[in-house]
Amino acid sequence: MTVTQQLPADFQLALASLRAASVRSEIMLAEVPAPARLAPYGVALGAEIMVDGEEVATGRFILLHDPHGSPLWDGTFRIVTYVRAQLEADMGNDSLLGNVAWAWLVEALEEQHAGYTSAGGTATRVLSESFGTLAARPDAIDIELRASWTPTDTSVRPHLEAWANIVCTFAGLPPVPDGVTLLPQRRTRGH
Repeated sequence: MTVTQQLPADFQLALASLRAASVRSEIMLAEVPAPARLAPYGVALGAEIMVDGEEVATGRFILLHDPHGSPLWDGTFRIVTYVRAQLEADMGNDSLLGNVAWAWLVEALEEQHAGYTSAGGTATRVLSESFGTLAARPDAIDIELRASWTPTDTSVRPHLEAWANIVCTFAGLPPVPDGVTLLPQRRTRGH
């Protein structure tokens, strides 16, 4: 018996749909260890977007499965996500930034037709100021979005694709219409 045969059929279907996902070339995805205590079955993907050797956004996508379900999840699956990116000071200081980050998530899920329920999350702005020997470093403002939701079926491909689009949005990459391929983007420093 193989490891795949030991997995519940619903989880196998969900894993197959994740493998079929298509994401932009700028995002690097890699499987990372899934949290072991949150559910009997899980898979996690880490993402990062690099521009000119500099990390501009990072994130994590975790799919949890409990065949017995969870009243907290309102289902047998739960998607838990995290995205973090550094922002320009003028955007990072906007008091509506948390609302905007949440709207980006909801819009991305709707654009991908990813059915979900029981969504919740937090958006956090992090201001980093440097002192002493690090005083020459400029202040930095990061945005973090932590969100989770319950997919309405085992096809989680649109959920991963929506989340990957959010990582790209956080990185400041322009949206790409269907059928259009962007040329590689170069980030200029100081402009």
